[in-house]
Amino acid sequence: MDARGGRKSDRGHVSDIVFTPAVKAAQARLGSRQAYAEMEEGPGGWQDQVTPELAAFIAERDSFYLASVNGAGQPYIQHRGGPVGFLKVLDDKTLALADFRGNRQYISLGNLTENDKVALFLMDYPNRRRVKIWGRARFVEDDPALVERLATPGYRAKPERALLIHVDAWDANCPQHITPRFTEPQIVQATDGLRQRIVELESEVAALRSRLSEDADGESVIES
Repeated sequence: MDARGGRKSDRGHVSDIVFTPAVKAAQARLGSRQAYAEMEEGPGGWQDQVTPELAAFIAERDSFYLASVNGAGQPYIQHRGGPVGFLKVLDDKTLALADFRGNRQYISLGNLTENDKVALFLMDYPNRRRVKIWGRARFVEDDPALVERLATPGYRAKPERALLIHVDAWDANCPQHITPRFTEPQIVQATDGLRQRIVELESEVAALRSRLSEDADGESVIES
């Protein structure tokens, strides 16, 4: 999946959220600035709204990584997981999820009280695709109706609050260096035909063995 139709605001290019002057200087020094400058002006630039393609990609995910930063500038990356589709699209600028009870360290919760900027990393390992999302986030602890709306019925974890993420920018980049990995359900689905064929072959072998045994007992067609 590629980002299409790059957007530019009064503040500059959407990618300026991370392509700071220092980053652009590094790109210029190492020879990649021209290519990224052309990307910023062309149809492959970064987006600042959730497109139908991004929404479909998000709906298939059962995990992502959330980066936050505390007031002292110390970064933290947290794995977030749940049933497929637990990260939801509320509108073209807002993502949300139910915050399930975990190890109760509350690092992301504390960080967001000091700095609301976040980055999300969403991986599709089987298809070697990745999406990066930058935005601002806040926890909502006094809206049980919202938490219930975001929770997944039947999921064993208890939702304690909601996490809302305002999308400022996103980008889908190349599959280079992504090693394909598969979940247990994906492996089961991919090997279903093989397992069915094994059952069929085992049944055929059992039938042949039974027939040979009957022939040996009745007419001794198999010489010892």
